[in-house]
Amino acid sequence: MAELRKKLLSLASGRQVRLYGSSIAISKGLEIGEGCAPNIFSFSGTEGPNDPDGKVINVHNLSANDLEEIADYNIQLWMNLKANLRRHGVDNPKVFNHDTIR
Repeated sequence: MAELRKKLLSLASGRQVRLYGSSIAISKGLEIGEGCAPNIFSFSGTEGPNDPDGKVINVHNLSANDLEEIADYNIQLWMNLKANLRRHGVDNPKVFNHDTIR
């Protein structure tokens, strides 16, 4: 199973992909890239006297239901990619949702 640690994505095949950030993302067109900007929901690890454990950054004031909906949306995109890879293979452009790219 894939694991992401210290900006290094390690795959079961033994391949490793060095990342600039700490996350990978999928677009509506099923393209994969780095999702480097933690600007929706994130953790601030700066410890201080007022927040010894760090704090949650939620600039849009999203609820748990909102965040679950975002998670479900992304999970569905990843599942669509997985199904398309099985159906078309890794070298076939049909893997992508062309109508949603750009």
